[in-house]
Amino acid sequence: MPDYAFFKKQFMPIEQAKIGILTHALHYGTACFEGIRGNWDNGAQRFCLFRVEDHYRRLLDSCRILKISLPYLLEDLCRLTAETVQHSGYTEDVYIRPLAYKSSETVGVRLHDLQDDFLIIVTTLPAYLDTDGGIRCCTSSWRRVDDTMIPARGKISGIYINSALAKTEAWENGFDEAILLSHDGHVAEGSGENVFIVKNHTLITPPSSDNILLGITRDTIITLARNEMGMDTLERSLDRSELYTADECFLTGTAAHITPVLEVDHRPVGTGKIGQTTTKLQKLFFSIITGTNPSYAHWYTLLAPGR
Repeated sequence: MPDYAFFKKQFMPIEQAKIGILTHALHYGTACFEGIRGNWDNGAQRFCLFRVEDHYRRLLDSCRILKISLPYLLEDLCRLTAETVQHSGYTEDVYIRPLAYKSSETVGVRLHDLQDDFLIIVTTLPAYLDTDGGIRCCTSSWRRVDDTMIPARGKISGIYINSALAKTEAWENGFDEAILLSHDGHVAEGSGENVFIVKNHTLITPPSSDNILLGITRDTIITLARNEMGMDTLERSLDRSELYTADECFLTGTAAHITPVLEVDHRPVGTGKIGQTTTKLQKLFFSIITGTNPSYAHWYTLLAPGR
């Protein structure tokens, strides 16, 4: 099944969607994007596009930061996404990547006096991290960028070199993932995930003021913990050593889902096994993302396959 795209206001197989080598976003990272899951329910023979509107609200916020103007309303973006998925013809889980970018073919560092464009890619995504067995993490020597350097609340393409440096450093040193600290030494996030710990039956995660991306999955977990487990989440700064002394730790993200962290910097987290709270949250999360729980109907875009 070929990957599919919405590009230059047309639907097409991805191999037909090309940009020029002088495209501004390619040279300067002047783009922003989202990652959206289309979860396939084989029994119901339908997709559940998960929290599409929330992803696009965040994309539009990122566009404001980058002075990108799109000719689409929120409902237009959601509709185009559904149509692109249907054009793809997939009947399995898909990964949807919308990208808003400076499309002018010109050289010069700036945001003004440039053309803007928008595209959507529908593809598949192999397992990003081991959600079943858990992972080993290290704290990175690379620090998370500060909001006054590149706004961390925007999902901005250029910022991801920060993540790439940390991820590869971790991988080359035998770890599965990196955890970046903020400029003042507080825990920020993984290379593409938010961080949670459990300590004394309390769920704790870094606040937005510690230069994290406000993840959609992060918000989902906070909501599920409160609604389904009666467990509030404390949003506060975390010191590196708190990762070592936590009872449990896990990462969240659209690609990572909920990934248990078994070890940080060669130190076992808790018992060194997946904890009870993490397991409960995983089960809750996977039980709702195919669109079968009416309590969360506002999160779902249910979609029959196309073609």
